[in-house]
Order: sequence, then structure tokens, then C-alpha cells
Amino acid sequence: MRSAEQDVSCQGRGMSGAGAGAMAAMYRGSALMSGWRSICGARGCVRRRSSAPWYQEHLQMEDKKLRSNSRVGDKKSNILKNPGVIAVDKMSRESLCQHLADNVVYREGPLVAINKPPGMSIGSPEGSSIVSLLPELQQVLQTKSDLHVVKGAPKESSGLVLLSSCHVTTKRCEDFYAKCRESERPITTFCAVTLGVPSPGEGEIKVALKVENIGGLDLVIPVLHPSKGSLERREVKRTETRYKILHTAEDCSLLQLQPMSVYREQLLVHCVLKFCPILGDHTYSGRVAKVLGEDIYVPVEQATPKPQRIEEKILHKMHLVDWQVPRIPLHLHLHHLLIPPDTSRTHPTHLTAPPPPFFKRTMDLLHLKMRKSDFSKP
Repeated sequence: MRSAEQDVSCQGRGMSGAGAGAMAAMYRGSALMSGWRSICGARGCVRRRSSAPWYQEHLQMEDKKLRSNSRVGDKKSNILKNPGVIAVDKMSRESLCQHLADNVVYREGPLVAINKPPGMSIGSPEGSSIVSLLPELQQVLQTKSDLHVVKGAPKESSGLVLLSSCHVTTKRCEDFYAKCRESERPITTFCAVTLGVPSPGEGEIKVALKVENIGGLDLVIPVLHPSKGSLERREVKRTETRYKILHTAEDCSLLQLQPMSVYREQLLVHCVLKFCPILGDHTYSGRVAKVLGEDIYVPVEQATPKPQRIEEKILHKMHLVDWQVPRIPLHLHLHHLLIPPDTSRTHPTHLTAPPPPFFKRTMDLLHLKMRKSDFSKP
């Protein structure tokens, strides 16, 4: 069994289109048939001479097919229309604050846990972030002291964000998380819908990562053999994720992901290394492709961010068409978070937040099942 690091070194070979010449010859033959076209109607078929070149009719037929497919996709209930996806960048601060207040999933003492939508950062200086909304959220929740963030889901994912109004409690949480890392105990558990099924069905992904500027963008790339100096200078970091298949259907998977390290976009990159990019990953999914049915890695220099490539059968199941793909949100959700015991509890508590409606709708469309036990203690 190859490790993820060994898999990264694999490269595919190029192919040549042997059938291109035969196809061109067929089209030339069609064009030389004196320009005659058949028209079928209620009274049978008649032939007329057409002045339009053969390729123009071909393109018109393809255009009609595309418009027809688009109308079919629009009539179906897809995640973009029902239940819809929250557009954080188009919501007012008041609406965002109320949305967060309506999605409080835990509140005890100074701790408050909310279930945030995807696309909302924790502390980014640009746009509306959790940190920037804390003063308004404090007023809505009527907390006595100022709120601050303890731990939360990254910007691109949905899920739990833990807030605290007590610095002593925050320090206790931070000490508890440090002990969990030392004992290799998972703190957070994500669920994700992926395109592809990882093999084996349960395991660990261990690979060093670093940020590199590619084409003017800061992207995360794997490092197969990090030097001691790069690790000491913190240019490269060793990362680890534990994963487990919860269910598979339609060549897709519902995965449980437990990051044992913290690094930006770690889960997206790790899933790509297992040939199962997360649905809605328009940044790193281009690093994998299929050639003659076999998975290959695309060099990171060539795999620039672009709309995810999704098989037609999956788009059909989701009632979507190609032009809607860039609007598909990332299907990555932080649904379990461990918090330390206190005077009223002798054991740590697992906070739970359900996936957003669009995530559940995708699971229904792809026939992926999540058991109730998947929402309980991991």
C-alpha cells in the first residue's frame, strides 16, 4: 500500500488523439455530399440544398442541446435554488449578525458556540468577519462581557465557532487543546462530500506542506522531503489528518476528517492527495485528473485554481449544468468540537453543529447517508 507521500510523486503520461484524423475525414465527407440536408416533418422527409457549411449546422445543434440542458437544470431543485447558499459578501452586517445569533448551538456560562456559514472568515480585515461582528453579536446575545474567539472553522468551510466572554475560561480551553495535541487526541472533526473514494477506506494522511507563490497566488503545496533547516525556520510544516469513509455512493464519498495539525487549507490539499477532492474545491481540485480511467497528479505549476471539473453524471444527479459549477460552495463542515470539563462536568464535552441545508441537500441528491451516530461522539 502506497502512502500519500509516495502517491504525490506519481505522474501521468500524455496521450495523443489518434481518432482526430478519422473524425475530420468523416466531417469532410459529410460536407462533400453536394450540400444536401434532410428535413423531416409531418408529411415525411424531404431534401433541400443548404448553403450553410456543415460545421455551422453542427454548432447550432450543439447550442440547442446546451440550451435544452440548461432549461432542464433550471427546472430541477438544485442546491443553488433550494435551499440556496448564503452569500456572505452580499449580506448586511445586521443580517449576518442576526444569522449568527439564530444559529447558536451551545451556550453555557461564558462559552457560546455558533454554526457559521461558509465563506465567512474568523478575523480577516477584509469584509465582514466573526471578529468584526463581535460587538454587535454581544448586544444581540446580551452577554455581560466582551466576546472573543477561542477556536473556529476556517473561512472556506461552514461549522462551529467557539466564543468566550471570560479570559480565564479561554486560557483553560487553550491549555486543554495543548494537552490534546500532545496526547494526539482529535480536537475537531469535519465532514466532507468528496468526488472519489479514498483507498483504503480509513487511515492517516501525513505530508509536509508549505506555501508557495504560483502565478501570483499563494498556494499550499506538498513537500516530499523537507530539509531540517526548512522545518526549523518554519518554512515547511509536517501535517497529519485522520480520515474515515462514512458512506459512498455515485463514485462520491462522505468522509470524516480529523486534522491532527493546524495548517491553512490542510484538509483540501490532503483530500486531493487521496484522489478525492472536496466538492466545491475550486482551488486545488485541478491537481488530479483521470487518464484512461486512471488517477494521475497534475504538476502544481500547471494546476492553477479554476472551476472544479465534475463528471456529467454527478452534475445530472445534482440537477446542475456546467455554467453553474463555479457557484458550488465547498462541502466541508466542522461538526464536532471538543471543549474541556469544568466544575459542572468531569469529562470533556463534544459540541455538535448540523451541516448547512445545501450540504444536506447534496447528500440527498447523491444518495449519501449520515447516521445519527455520526453526529454523536466521534
